[in-house]
Amino acid sequence: LAHFLTYSDKFRLVVMLLGIFFFDPWLQDLSNKKERVFEMVRGAVNNFAFQIGAPQPPSVGVLPTPNQNCPSGFYTQADLKPWIERPPEDTQAPGANGAAFQKASMTAEEEKEKQEGMTRHCFNQFASDRISLHRSLGDDTRPPECVERKFRRCPSLPTTSVIIVFHNEAWSTLLRTVYSVLHTSPAAFLKEIILVDDASTAEHLHEKLEKYVKSLKIVKVVRQPERKGLITARLLGASKAQGEILTFLDAHCECFHGWLEPLLARIVEEPTAVVSPEITTIDLNSFQFHKPVASARAHNRGNFDWSLTFGWEAIPDYENVKRKDETYPVKTPTFAGGLFSISKTYFEKIGTYDDKMEIWGGENVEMSFRVWQCGGQLEIIPCSVVGHVFRTKSPHTFPKGTEVITRNQVRLAEVWMDDYKLIYYRRSQSAAKMAKDKTYGDLSDRLKLRESLQCKNFSWYLTNVYPEAFVPDLTPVKFGAVSQFKNEQLLKNPSSGKCLHKKGDKILMSPCNPEDHHQQWAFS
Repeated sequence: LAHFLTYSDKFRLVVMLLGIFFFDPWLQDLSNKKERVFEMVRGAVNNFAFQIGAPQPPSVGVLPTPNQNCPSGFYTQADLKPWIERPPEDTQAPGANGAAFQKASMTAEEEKEKQEGMTRHCFNQFASDRISLHRSLGDDTRPPECVERKFRRCPSLPTTSVIIVFHNEAWSTLLRTVYSVLHTSPAAFLKEIILVDDASTAEHLHEKLEKYVKSLKIVKVVRQPERKGLITARLLGASKAQGEILTFLDAHCECFHGWLEPLLARIVEEPTAVVSPEITTIDLNSFQFHKPVASARAHNRGNFDWSLTFGWEAIPDYENVKRKDETYPVKTPTFAGGLFSISKTYFEKIGTYDDKMEIWGGENVEMSFRVWQCGGQLEIIPCSVVGHVFRTKSPHTFPKGTEVITRNQVRLAEVWMDDYKLIYYRRSQSAAKMAKDKTYGDLSDRLKLRESLQCKNFSWYLTNVYPEAFVPDLTPVKFGAVSQFKNEQLLKNPSSGKCLHKKGDKILMSPCNPEDHHQQWAFS
């Protein structure tokens, strides 16, 4: 107590205790029980000392809380100054303000260059190469409540490491992604940008890239000597990260005004939230950036089908009712997994990625199930907008082919889906065989993780997180596909030889393929 009280404080405390002792009738009755009274006095003193003592340090890994000492008020524009100011742009330049690249006519040589770029990257590299690496996206067209939102200084927003994995990426899309982050992210919160090279063979991504990013200071390149894929590359980037928050982006993105602050602020509010931006389209042909609309209030969320494929769907009305305005997050059963932020501490606690998954595929659905079932939540933050070049196919080949994706999906089914994994196996003969033969690798670490985190079962997920999901019977009367033919399990038209096929919200007749999950039907 002597460490906390002045002499005058001590005097007043002694007087108060003596007054209580001599004048309180109840205590006077106990005057012959001095030991008990002095015990009470000592307890009061100790309790008083405890109350005015120094605050206890926060638990390791916990983000700042409002009761910590930090400035009051809100961050100013000066506080949120980006790491690099965007240079002035000619409004008539190709693609300026996020506009589409246009060229009325092309020479034979230019047409050849365009086609070669499309073959290499499955997007229009010719257009991308002619758009500034620093291009502006025009005015901030987000809803007013997003534009006008202020962020409190206390608790302070955390720092983030932005991790971008690339493999033989086009120079212009990779560097435009980097500059987009630098031009839109407050320097106070952007700890670093980590470029993870997944064994690129393109010459421009080696010495040339190393020399180029040296001038950018907070941009660093780390490399995987052999092709291991997205999952391992992200884990490498995360292991090098020094920021409190990990922010993952793809290598062909552009960030809109004010994209970072809402993600960081939400994690401060809810440290177990895994948050994604509202992902808008950068057209793969024209590179037009589809800007947010101020009056728009309709959003999509992630879902999955029973082939464990990620998809999008409209938000249910009851979820929209909960949201008072666009600053409120959107709960999502699954996420695309390419663009998101997560507390580094929570990322490690929740089990990072399944490091025995290979290359790419299924890791986003696995993480979706794991986060929800183990006490976290997935959210989309509408005020955070990032553009992404969506390709219709991948330009890269996969070691071991598409079998890798099936193996990844079987691993997630075995760990997280309980008996519901049987629904998946009825839709994929190759997955069912892999599960039967147990050729999906060792799962012991992931099963221990589920047990140690005391995760809920998959039935809980379907009931509480995704009650709208169509769930086929676990024991249907008939399952798989349906056909007139003994060895061909498809719903087939005998005259045309085609099979019933679901494409979006339409039913079509298409060439038969027993492995196509869009041709799988069940009678229950």
